[in-house]
Amino acid sequence: FIFFGILHEIALASLLGLAFLRLPSLLTIAVAALVIAAPLYLRSEAFDHPALWWVGLSATNPRSNDYVPLFPWFGAVLAGIAAVELASVTGLLARLGTWIPGRWSNPLTFIGRHSLAFYLIHQPLLFGSVWLFSQVMPAAPLDQDASFLKSCQISCEQQRDSKFCTSYCGCMLGTLQGEGSLDKLYANDQSSVWKSHLSDLAETCT
Repeated sequence: FIFFGILHEIALASLLGLAFLRLPSLLTIAVAALVIAAPLYLRSEAFDHPALWWVGLSATNPRSNDYVPLFPWFGAVLAGIAAVELASVTGLLARLGTWIPGRWSNPLTFIGRHSLAFYLIHQPLLFGSVWLFSQVMPAAPLDQDASFLKSCQISCEQQRDSKFCTSYCGCMLGTLQGEGSLDKLYANDQSSVWKSHLSDLAETCT
C-alpha cells in the first residue's frame, strides 16, 4: 500500500524548500549532499515505527508500491533549487528566456501546462499497455516452491540469522513435500488442525 509516495514527497519538499530560496546556493548544495547521504549513515531502529517511515531513516525500508521518503529525496529538490539560483546568478536563465524553440516543442509545452492531467492519465495507460503485453507474452508460471522459500526466508530473518533461516525453510519445504501436503499450504488452509500441524513442523525444523 502507499503511505508516503511521490505526491506526498512533492508536497512536503515544496513547503520545506521555501526555507532555502534566499540562502546562498553553495549552502543549499551542501545541505542537499548531506540529505542525500543521510540514509547511508543515520539509519536507526528508532525510525522503524510506522509513524516515522516518511522520514526514510528506518533500519529497513518498509514495503510499499510507491515509497519516496524525505531522506534522501529532499536532497534532489534542494539540488534543483541551488541549480536554479546558480543559473539566475550566471545569467543562464535570462539567456534561456530569449530562446524560441521550434514546433517540435509544442507537445512538451502542452504536457507541461497540463502536468496533473498527464500524471493522472499516464498511469492507467501504462497499466493497460502492460496488461495487453502480458496477454501476448505472459510471464512464466510461478514456481510455488521458490515463492514459499523466498517468503519464508524474509519472514524468518525478521528474528533469526540468514544461515538458520535457509536451513529452517528448506526443512519445512522438504518435510511438506515428503508428506505430499503442499497443496494444503498453497491453498491457504486456515483450519485449526492444519495450523497445529504447521506449528509442530516448525518446532521439528527449529
